[in-house]
Amino acid sequence: MERQLVVFDLANEYYGINIALVESIIKTQAITQLPQTPDYVKGVTNLRGSVLPVIDLRTRFGLEAQEFSRQTRIIIVTMGSVKVGMVVDAVSEVLRVSDEFIEPLPPMVSTVNSAFLKGIIRLDTRLIILLELSKVLDLTEQQSLAALAN
Repeated sequence: MERQLVVFDLANEYYGINIALVESIIKTQAITQLPQTPDYVKGVTNLRGSVLPVIDLRTRFGLEAQEFSRQTRIIIVTMGSVKVGMVVDAVSEVLRVSDEFIEPLPPMVSTVNSAFLKGIIRLDTRLIILLELSKVLDLTEQQSLAALAN
């Protein structure tokens, strides 16, 4: 079976998510910070007249924070039952990949904290980390974000 993925860059590593979950990819825009939210929540933004919660994947994954650049993008996705903007360093491509190129994670990487990692895609000269988007945030976190949009 073949999958179609949106591939993005985060801290010089490549990540892939199912394209069916991606609504759009936009350039960075004004984000209103909210008090008393988790550190990975950048705030909310106005997207076509709707309030959209925005999370920073660098912070969510425990990576070093970085200033936005000209390549920084917000990927609008459906995560569980909530629409969320995810800040990434850059979006590089849309890729079709056969399941035969997807390998399971090594056992030492498979922990509760890495439940959102689905596998590794091995292509010629690079590895792409395949994300299980519905597990990047747990159900309680998804519900909290949904409340920000209302």
